[in-house]
Amino acid sequence: MKAKELTISTFKETIQSGITLVDFWAPWCGPCKLQGPIIEDVAEEIGGRATIAKVNVDEYAAPAAEYGVRGIPTMILFNNGEQVETKVGAAPKSQLKQWLEQSLPA
Repeated sequence: MKAKELTISTFKETIQSGITLVDFWAPWCGPCKLQGPIIEDVAEEIGGRATIAKVNVDEYAAPAAEYGVRGIPTMILFNNGEQVETKVGAAPKSQLKQWLEQSLPA
């Protein structure tokens, strides 16, 4: 599976059900360029057990503002629409997977 590109109209609907990891990023952001392929790898490996999604903050600033994103990349973990945890800055794949795995149901 690939990471899902979210828009303002698909954001709320996407985070409502199950575990969702949302990567807030921008095309001009150096660390975001490093994080992008890692997010895609995690999406492939996690498969259908969680939704992995991305929001381009240049195109869709409202969700970033709503959740207090001040620096990018910022990754927010949601469980059934509730914000559970936030990580700011690029993270290695092993760290992201571990963070996500601990939130997934057994």
